[in-house]
Amino acid sequence: MAHCALSRLRGERVDGRWTFDERFAASVPRSNVGNRDGMSTLRWPSRLWIVRHGESAGNVARDAAHANGADRIELSTRDVDIVLSTRGEEQALALGEWFARAAPDDRPDVMLASPYARARATATLFRDAGGTDEDEPICVDERLREKEFGILDGLTVSGVASVYPDQAEFRRLLGKFYHRPPGGESWCDVIFRLRSLMDTIALHYAGRRVMIVAHQVVVLCLRYVIENMSEEQILAIDHEGDVANCSVTEYRFDPDAGREGGMTLVRYNAVPHLDQAGADDITAESDRTGGVRG
Repeated sequence: MAHCALSRLRGERVDGRWTFDERFAASVPRSNVGNRDGMSTLRWPSRLWIVRHGESAGNVARDAAHANGADRIELSTRDVDIVLSTRGEEQALALGEWFARAAPDDRPDVMLASPYARARATATLFRDAGGTDEDEPICVDERLREKEFGILDGLTVSGVASVYPDQAEFRRLLGKFYHRPPGGESWCDVIFRLRSLMDTIALHYAGRRVMIVAHQVVVLCLRYVIENMSEEQILAIDHEGDVANCSVTEYRFDPDAGREGGMTLVRYNAVPHLDQAGADDITAESDRTGGVRG
């Protein structure tokens, strides 16, 4: 994302110094500006949407593997290259069309995406359908990538228990929040990189309207970071149900949240655009296994 972020610094270099662009200052909501010792304390975007990618070919293959009682999900490509299914493309277009009908101030003016093909395609189709300006760049950030499953990648529940029974037992003992399979990540590892991402957003996109397109675990872990949750709280939310493909989780800046303001949750896992298209278009993926791809 560095190239996108740097290209959006709102200033001008004059005599070796950066001068602040007054037009950008005027565009920042006053509720998001504080003062401490005379310094501006812009910290949050004015709006933040977190979207899970549309249904992917991996989701379809996973469903088939579970239906057949197979240990492995049949895939011929690496996880990063898995594309959207036809239904996933339709979901992404429906989301873009839904945003296109909103007022300009209710649409993102910054687009961030996971480098995985299914997330980039979702963001591109969203933009093509009018969800944001057609010339808005999609800034790819590796910190938004899917949770890495290591040796468990591509295995079903039965596959993990059959091929790596020791890992199944470790996961049972440690819980999904802390268990890190060999070569993979725990939820804590994902959270660590997302804290860094939120610092970058605070630095470059304070006061802006930001949309993130990523994966199920990323959506949940961002909630954990933004809302300062505990392990028990975020796992309880995860236990309530899966994050739907192309669902929207939305935050707005609230100047009265905390001493310097903060982000307030407006909606979670919402699919009004898919409700309008029809219930058959709503898909979700369980994260109950070690190697599910989301």
